[in-house]
Amino acid sequence: MLTVTTVNVNGLRAAARKGYVEWLAATDADVVCLQEVRAERDQLTPDVREPEGWHAVYAPSSVKGRAGVALLTRREPDDVRTGFGIAEFDEAGRYLEVDLPGVTVASLYLPSGDVGTQRQEEKERFTDSFLPYLRGLRERAAADGREVLVCGDWNIAHREADLKNWRANRKNSGFLPEERAWLDRVLDPADGGYTDVVRALHPEETGPYSWWSYRGRAFDNDSGWRIDYAMGTPGLASRAVKAYVERAASHDERWSDHAPVTVVFGP
Repeated sequence: MLTVTTVNVNGLRAAARKGYVEWLAATDADVVCLQEVRAERDQLTPDVREPEGWHAVYAPSSVKGRAGVALLTRREPDDVRTGFGIAEFDEAGRYLEVDLPGVTVASLYLPSGDVGTQRQEEKERFTDSFLPYLRGLRERAAADGREVLVCGDWNIAHREADLKNWRANRKNSGFLPEERAWLDRVLDPADGGYTDVVRALHPEETGPYSWWSYRGRAFDNDSGWRIDYAMGTPGLASRAVKAYVERAASHDERWSDHAPVTVVFGP
């Protein structure tokens, strides 16, 4: 059995003050993938930086206060790699992967973008270079008899079922036709070759959403987006037995604008 959780913490120091530490102490996950850590290791208190019972690895951004990803594993990783070989992004706190027995698990924070700005151009450069890496990662893993699971905040809602107000967002970053087409390629067996594990287990469900804006009453109205994914190679995806979003009971109990997404894999 393998249980993996991914969550954008929206600033780990802030999340730790709001309930992240308690959540981590209670989780049954074997691996936790964090995004938008927004802190250097020495800026974190010891209990957050090296929580008891976990091996923690970090990939902070070279721009302080931005991005940052991390991976927490119950057992020590066999190997750790930061970035995916593109100079622009290798120190941007966007990608980190570890090797565990039989599986490579990665934490991804894909740029959010904003139509008509340099941020969208950055997002496009990232996706253009990341898909070939995903393809190569899958091929290398297969040659070694390994599976791959890339978890994180992908900042793209793939289908209409993946966000509440899809009609109003068709021209907005995160639901652009070209972004959705890129995810089509990630999931195409003849191209990227990955499986959206949560969607495979919940093929007809609206959502389940994993992000809600802090503005208005988005959370209370469940006006959310499903942008936090666990993308697995087919062999691993076929072993998934359960997937769920750990949605807070109320707005006041949230410790991030994202909720943890958890997937349980059988043997």
